[in-house]
Amino acid sequence: MTIDRDALVKRHCPTLTSIDYTAPLTVGNGELAFTADVTGFQTLYGDYAAAHMPLCTMAQWGWHTEPVQTWREQTGRSENPPAGKEMMTAYTRADLVKDIYNCKGREVRYPVHPAPGNELVYHWLRENPHRMDLVRIGLVACCGEGAALCREIPAQEIGNIRQTLQMDTGILESHFTWDGIPCTNLTACDPEADVLAFDLTSEALKGSLGLVLEFPYGSPDISGADWTRDGAHETELLSETDHAFTLRHTLDGTVYTLSLTSGQMFSCMQFDPNSFLLQPEELGQTRWQVCVTFHPEAGPGAEVAGSRTLPAQPSAQTILERSRESWQRFWHTTGVIELAQSADPRALELERRIVLSQYLMMVNSAGSLPPAETGLVCNSWYGKFHLEMVFWHEAWLPLYGRTDRLTRCLDWFLQHLDDARALAAENGYRGARLPKMTAADACNAPSPIAPLLVWQQPHLIYMLWLAYQDTEDTALIRRYWPLIQETADFMTDFAVRNKEGFYELPSPLIPVQECHPATETRNPTFEVEYWVDGLRRAVKMAQLIGETPSPAWAEVASAMIPSPMADGRYIARSDCPETYTDYNRDHPSYLMAYGLLDTGRMDADAMERSLEETLRVWDEVSLWGWDFAVMAMTAVRLGRPELAVELLLKDTAKNVYVASGNNRQVSREDLPLYLPGNGSLLLAAAMMAAGYEGCKELFPGFPKDGSWTVAVEGIGKLP
Repeated sequence: MTIDRDALVKRHCPTLTSIDYTAPLTVGNGELAFTADVTGFQTLYGDYAAAHMPLCTMAQWGWHTEPVQTWREQTGRSENPPAGKEMMTAYTRADLVKDIYNCKGREVRYPVHPAPGNELVYHWLRENPHRMDLVRIGLVACCGEGAALCREIPAQEIGNIRQTLQMDTGILESHFTWDGIPCTNLTACDPEADVLAFDLTSEALKGSLGLVLEFPYGSPDISGADWTRDGAHETELLSETDHAFTLRHTLDGTVYTLSLTSGQMFSCMQFDPNSFLLQPEELGQTRWQVCVTFHPEAGPGAEVAGSRTLPAQPSAQTILERSRESWQRFWHTTGVIELAQSADPRALELERRIVLSQYLMMVNSAGSLPPAETGLVCNSWYGKFHLEMVFWHEAWLPLYGRTDRLTRCLDWFLQHLDDARALAAENGYRGARLPKMTAADACNAPSPIAPLLVWQQPHLIYMLWLAYQDTEDTALIRRYWPLIQETADFMTDFAVRNKEGFYELPSPLIPVQECHPATETRNPTFEVEYWVDGLRRAVKMAQLIGETPSPAWAEVASAMIPSPMADGRYIARSDCPETYTDYNRDHPSYLMAYGLLDTGRMDADAMERSLEETLRVWDEVSLWGWDFAVMAMTAVRLGRPELAVELLLKDTAKNVYVASGNNRQVSREDLPLYLPGNGSLLLAAAMMAAGYEGCKELFPGFPKDGSWTVAVEGIGKLP
């Protein structure tokens, strides 16, 4: 059955008819994103910020580092700088004092706790660099000529709202009235360049409406913006005509320009050090088309944008058309799943989540850097990204035929391979060790958890295997062979052989389920199986391109210790029979050892007992968005499709998908969206629809009671 792709996408385009502070809509291209309120601008910025849902303009290159001294003054740190470092403007990992651990006779050092006298270094490195909000672009009411006669527009003056994100074109279409006057605004992002387009039509443009551009100082908090420090940064006017102007924004070492062009004449007036008012100049004007172009000049992430080029003479009309063409091309070439013909009432909601998740992940998580949990919408964890989460953001891409977008991110890992080598060498390990929490610079941030996490290590091997499955292109393996080889070398060196002849994963380490003490944790179940899976695949990929794999890879994989069990069930780690009583919270990661993988080493009956006990005793509120996909995938491999559907759509606090399609973590104000939930849902949906290696059943994740009608195009199987 051929899927009507246009109809599939259009029936799930989100439409808002009132202000919904949980679900602002975003346009973007994976490198730049603009999140808007119901006007299609950031007019109601303060109201959304008060609701813990900031409206940001963010780019992959948009990173800020605050000098140590000003950061210290601003944060009120009372500690003295370390001796000899009083005049430093920036710290490095070499300045950290690290905790010392014994790892099976090897002394290892990790920056886990802030050491006395080293607190400034520790906390500054956690918060810097941080992604920042580039600019606020919003409507204001103009009561006459000049900035002193403009005012913010309150929410109560906005009415008759009908705003639709046209996912088939990437255009946000906003209809509303301001003070009773009808307004229509089209908002879009260029598919390849850092350019935004706005097309505003309204009688209110005849002297009543204007645009404000406001530049904040950078911040690691959720908004990425500090509006209280005008004196710490500056915005200068570089050039101006009746139809265009260019501004340069400088904050410490980060410098970028904003150029605004319009087919209509307008005036520009600076009314605060970093704020500008724009007003149409043509008499009787009722339509105003504006094109905003960003260009980084210097800063921690400026090199990220180096390869992108701007369209010749960008205009709003050009950008809108380029957006339409690009998104049409995407939806007609990507993998899709259709469920709408099903009788089961849950089918349409699951289809909605799948389609919206594809859009959101392309906008936020398919760019040139590993994505943050909140993508390019707002900041999470000091505006940095977590490399153990890159799997949930990106692993779905090859399964939907989008390996071309996965490689954008993989190139960053190649560029920072030397940093990963250095991280491994800090403790005498061979190969390359991926950091956990980092910024564009690949510096592993100090943290009570991050330096001790290891489950991110096999990610690149697994995702490259998926990419090879999608493309059958050995050149892809060849291109990223250094990542595969050095990851596998680290993995084999990290494992330690015990007196029984098994290889183990020794303490100190933090497992996926982060509530376990590092010094007591060894052989966490998922990591053990992921080590086996990753090393086996490294051997296979070496053979595919004619390379000789290290004998240690196969040796460690074949002699890895069996995953720990107690009472006929899998447990979180060795020596943890209290998994289901004292550690029944956070991620039940042992389920991943069968749901995500199948090494052939796991006992299906024991895993089914483990899943049942998890569902019976686990603290449901402590689960995260991607845990529901993990449990659903485990149910699929166990031959329980009804349970898989039930788990994937479970109605609980961190499995909420709001009108925008974002997975909202309701119990946390600092996570108004959580993209690993969306990415994991896409992974689980692919498995439910297309199956997994060795599975002969059609649509194995959907019940066969006649209530589900499933159509699939371009979806690959999981390994």
